[in-house]
Amino acid sequence: MTVQTNIEIEPEVKKKRTPKPYTNSLIAGVWLGLVLFLVYFFTGDGLGASGGANRIAISIMKLVAPGWVNTTPYLIKYGGGIKNPLDSFIVMLDIGVLLGGFLSAWYFGRFGVETIKGPRIAISTRWVIAFLGGTLSGFGARLARGCTSGQGLNGAATLSVGSWAFLLAFFAGGYLLAYFVRRLWF
Repeated sequence: MTVQTNIEIEPEVKKKRTPKPYTNSLIAGVWLGLVLFLVYFFTGDGLGASGGANRIAISIMKLVAPGWVNTTPYLIKYGGGIKNPLDSFIVMLDIGVLLGGFLSAWYFGRFGVETIKGPRIAISTRWVIAFLGGTLSGFGARLARGCTSGQGLNGAATLSVGSWAFLLAFFAGGYLLAYFVRRLWF
């Protein structure tokens, strides 16, 4: 004898976490200033990201073409001879920023994969524009001898005239370019 029941088993539904609100920008700015002060105090150096990325690229280059690293004057100072390009606190800083970003996104319920774009742009176009923008920013960071965090945070904190000029030019350039690409976003 079989017994039939009318009980339906519903699939388990994953509850989506409600993201926590963003930190107030003034509070975040104060924390960033304190972190910058502590980094200067303990390491004698400032914050920045392009230097770590540069050293990681040079270490990969040293594995693939060590002769080139050992004969190029710019690369010699970072990884020539027996020097290890990764032997710098800035590399650990970059790794810490990546890990901290992932942990923060997870903790605050914002971890996920998405492509943010405007209504008049395809996802593939958005990725191409992001890649080109990142490439130009990376090239500009090496040309300016520092990224926006290195030039902006460290240079502005030490009242470097060149860094203040860089910041003004960076923001002015961003606003001018925004005018030409605004249709991609609105």
